[in-house]
Amino acid sequence: MGDLVLKMQSGFAVILVNGCARCIGIGIQGYKTRGIDEPTSELNVRGSREGFVEAIRTNMSMIRRRIKSPTLVFEMRQLGSRSNTDICVCYISDKVDPKLLENVKERLKSVDLNTILESGYIQPYLEGEGGWFFSECGTCERPDTFVAKLYEGRVGILVDGTPFALVVPHLFIESFQTLDDYTQKPFYAAFIRLVRVIAYLITLFLPGIYVAIASYNPEMLPSSIILNLAAAEQAAPFSLMVECLFIHFMYEILREAGIRLPRPIGHAIGVVGGLVIGDITVSAGLVGAPMVLVVALSGLCSFVVPQNYEKIVVLRFLYIFMGGIFGLYGLALISGAVIVKMCSLNTYGVPYMAPISPFSPKASRDMLIRANWKRMARGDVTVQSLNGANEIV
Repeated sequence: MGDLVLKMQSGFAVILVNGCARCIGIGIQGYKTRGIDEPTSELNVRGSREGFVEAIRTNMSMIRRRIKSPTLVFEMRQLGSRSNTDICVCYISDKVDPKLLENVKERLKSVDLNTILESGYIQPYLEGEGGWFFSECGTCERPDTFVAKLYEGRVGILVDGTPFALVVPHLFIESFQTLDDYTQKPFYAAFIRLVRVIAYLITLFLPGIYVAIASYNPEMLPSSIILNLAAAEQAAPFSLMVECLFIHFMYEILREAGIRLPRPIGHAIGVVGGLVIGDITVSAGLVGAPMVLVVALSGLCSFVVPQNYEKIVVLRFLYIFMGGIFGLYGLALISGAVIVKMCSLNTYGVPYMAPISPFSPKASRDMLIRANWKRMARGDVTVQSLNGANEIV
């Protein structure tokens, strides 16, 4: 009876026959859905222009169109005691580790929520001890990227009502990989990945290093830069650390305002923040011009790796504080602690930093430098075959 009521509430027409213990459910839903469009968070130059939509059945059809194999499995279930939201567990039966699949199903059974409106509601249940800060469960808005991860032995979760699917396990190196890397020449893909890594390091460490060196070790800078820095900071009423924290905080306010406001007004916020507020802040002597340049460069580089933006913001403030209080020694100390924590994480039995640490020679074909397709076709690499991936926990 519970299944019958759920089908009727989901828009099915139910046919009951006297004397028969089963009924027939016919899908006649006529609700409107958003058409398939290009994803907004994962843009690419070449490749498909299709992105996931809010209707889970449409998303399943886009995946099935790309994997015409009987080994592709869709398992439907409902989560949420009141919303009864449809959840689809996707995997390729001859690629996925059975222990990984069973672990994911057990975690989904532990979800105890009344209402599930987005995949972010169940994401904490799929993450381990490092999920409070590090993304052990990845998100995906592109069906082609989603399919590629299924081929690597991962488990995908589709949630009805959201275009963002979940993929487990998620590794750190994936944040620097995009679909364009596999449609371009290997030498250019390696160059672009190197650019992403450098941009990631700049946005993470540049403000903290600038504050630490200018405050404690100015002799490391060229003499011309020291003179310009002294002239710019002479009239500033605050220390370099306070200046850097203040201007980064203002930057985050402007960014949040640009996101939440309507799109036509959001562009105006960027103009006002960049030209008016920035120029007046420097002219009034509250912040030095070199500091504005450092913040602008670090803010620009943060958008090169958008998947890590949340972690970048928090770590950047932490590095600025440690650099302003303890100098370069503080930066080295907090950086070492973060690296040790990242290397110690184990997501579903797979090291979070794999294939970097521990190093996997076969998986290194698609790490910083991508091999050509002729070489990559000589054997598939799954997450459970990486070095260090011994036991699903």
